[in-house]
Amino acid sequence: MKSVSFVIPCYRSVQTIGHVVEEIENTMRSMPQYRFDLVLVNDCSPDETWETIKSLQRERDNLIGVDLAKNFGQHAALMAGLRYSDGDIVVCLDDDGQTPADEVGRLLDKLEEGNDVVYAKYAHKHHSSFRNFGSKINELMTRIMLGKPKELQVSSYFAAKRFVIDELLRYENPYPYVIGLVLRTTRNIANVEVTHRDREAGSSGYTLGKLMGLWFNGFTAFSIKPLRIATAVGCMTAAGGFLYGIYTIIKKFINPSVPLGFSAIMAALVFLGGMIMLMLGMIGEYVGRIYISLNHSPQYVVKECAGADPRNASTPAERIENDERK
Repeated sequence: MKSVSFVIPCYRSVQTIGHVVEEIENTMRSMPQYRFDLVLVNDCSPDETWETIKSLQRERDNLIGVDLAKNFGQHAALMAGLRYSDGDIVVCLDDDGQTPADEVGRLLDKLEEGNDVVYAKYAHKHHSSFRNFGSKINELMTRIMLGKPKELQVSSYFAAKRFVIDELLRYENPYPYVIGLVLRTTRNIANVEVTHRDREAGSSGYTLGKLMGLWFNGFTAFSIKPLRIATAVGCMTAAGGFLYGIYTIIKKFINPSVPLGFSAIMAALVFLGGMIMLMLGMIGEYVGRIYISLNHSPQYVVKECAGADPRNASTPAERIENDERK
């Protein structure tokens, strides 16, 4: 019998996480071919989310609660939950009820067809206009920077086989970006259409700052294309400056009375100065992240666990070793 682990990052989900857990349980009872467990990760929510998770855990033997010491972000919380999961298949979904847990069978069936990862695809998203705009930017970024196929839609609701999860967990540096990790692990990825619901309560925890941070994670941690773009822009700017210089000299020879334009010189200086600062900032972003990684900045910090010892989260190598012993 195959096992399925449900990993759910939680933030301000006091009113919703109980309903999500109940829906998963009711759905999995109709699929006796799978046994399942749940890993709920509290990303230092300022409300009573952790108390709610502990209450849910006391009523269930197959639920693990993980409390992070500070807000590390959704992707770091996902990585924490993945480390406590041990299912043959791992399903990740949201805590707000918008991702339909009762349609998980569609994702599992698609995996059984031979795919390594299956992402939920929504015909109509019930997000705010701001969140939908952020999703479109994220879609464009992953396609250009990470080489995501144009026809593939990615979302926070997906299912993956164990070997994919183990490969994701080899990444132990800060600034994780789960979509980038999946795309560098396998290209055998499929979509399945599911319903996207209205949010049960509250509002999205994603702000403009968090979305910007997520995009930076994607293209600085898993792609060097921004540096190549910076090099190309620098070359084009230098070529444009050279050609403009030749044009200025020729114009002066043809008509010596034409004065050299002060405004044109200032515009060129400001443009070139801005481009130089932009390129230096991009390089600095890469160097800064390298520095933080070398200082072993934690991907996340577990403050407390419910239903498991904080030291029981295994690495892929440890899991393989344990399987060999069995």
